[in-house]
Amino acid sequence: MDAATPDRGWWPLAFVSVTMLLPTLLGRGTLASFIVGCVFGAVFNLAHLIWVAQFLGPVPWLALSALQTVLIGVGSVSITLVYRWVKIRRLSGTLDLLGIPALIATMWSAREVLVGMWPYSGFPWARVGMTQVPGPFPEVASWVGTTGLSFFVVGVCAAIVQALRPGRRTLRAGVPAVVGVLLMAVIPQYPTQSVGTFTVGWVQGNGPAGYFDDRDEGDMLRAQASTSKAILGQLMDVLAWPEGSVDIDPASSELTRRLLSEIAAVYGAPLLMNAATTRGEQTFNSTMLWTADGSEQSYDKINPVPFGEYVPDRWLFERLAPDLVGLIQREYTPGTSAPVMDVGDTRIGLAICFDVIYDDVIFDAARRGAQIYIFQTNNADFRGTDENVQQLAIARMRAIETGRAVVNVSTVGTSQVINPDGSTAETIGVDTAAGRVSEVPLRTGATPASLLSPTLETAMVVASAGALLWVRLRIHTQKRQ
Repeated sequence: MDAATPDRGWWPLAFVSVTMLLPTLLGRGTLASFIVGCVFGAVFNLAHLIWVAQFLGPVPWLALSALQTVLIGVGSVSITLVYRWVKIRRLSGTLDLLGIPALIATMWSAREVLVGMWPYSGFPWARVGMTQVPGPFPEVASWVGTTGLSFFVVGVCAAIVQALRPGRRTLRAGVPAVVGVLLMAVIPQYPTQSVGTFTVGWVQGNGPAGYFDDRDEGDMLRAQASTSKAILGQLMDVLAWPEGSVDIDPASSELTRRLLSEIAAVYGAPLLMNAATTRGEQTFNSTMLWTADGSEQSYDKINPVPFGEYVPDRWLFERLAPDLVGLIQREYTPGTSAPVMDVGDTRIGLAICFDVIYDDVIFDAARRGAQIYIFQTNNADFRGTDENVQQLAIARMRAIETGRAVVNVSTVGTSQVINPDGSTAETIGVDTAAGRVSEVPLRTGATPASLLSPTLETAMVVASAGALLWVRLRIHTQKRQ
């Protein structure tokens, strides 16, 4: 499963992985299936999330991996219960070959949804659907979102397992898996409507953006301003800088405000920049649209990173790991503003770094009429790891889900312009200071994914909970008989 994700991105291995896992849950007891699921989860997460250790060392990496592992173990128990129910009920052929794979796929997808919500706003980073970005099936996500694509992938794997079980090995038994693959292969991307183009200047300054980088105040601003000179004189509708591009709160510095206004005036376009801002006792990770007349619009990051941008329940974790928690001095407050801004007649959808992994942020912007997305990120704390390319794969999936172009601009790379079909148009590689000006297509029209995903995800959770309750009651009734 880890090899199915970037940097390797061998997408067929996701099918191999799930198809290998499901039979190991057959005939298990509850505790045994939990342990088997945890073994799968531990091997995957320790490999997949190794980049977490780059920032604060092994303890956060082990803690996050352990939490994700336990949640996979719990999800594995639900799958074992489904198989146990099948054994007790001795279902008819159609329900056995089609209904059981659908139910198992629902359980898997519901677990992914819950992982994306809990604890502390969740961590929906590693989803089966996201592994399919480089493959032939991601267009399905424009109809049913990443959650729906996970459902299809796991459903096909579960159908293969059902077809290969003793007593079922017939041509008819293989039909559901074949039909599932064909459906994913032929479903086109939902068509959105072209409404012109928008010219974006985007700059990767490659400044000292890491949390522990040796730097003086203003170094990031100077790096971005200096690198931007490479595109000075070119016409653009907006100049986009990454997360953390301005390392001085404009509200506290008249010199910074004046410099930002001068940059917007000289480049003839508003500057989309990002800085940590303080209002009263609260600090926000803020993106501002800065014009020659000052800041006109702002967006505060909705999902600050737990144990990165703030420490939840600090009183507790300071007792458990005081040295580590003490390193995290900033305490960002979640924002409440809508993730969109208007530049003239063009509406831009926004996501700041890990905001991109949360469906509600992306789809809220789409429902509010975003015609293009600009994602600002800072990957400096994860230099030399797979985090950067894993996040880029998520950005590509967001383009496919919404039918919108994405400009993903990073402090240190990789930055990219992504077409509405998820393909890459332009790239600035890692550890490179460079700027580009790109003409990006504008699209309108909400995809089914952006409209229906919240309902679909809720339905997955409710259906799985209802099914588990029913299975438990049936098993109890069978035992009493």
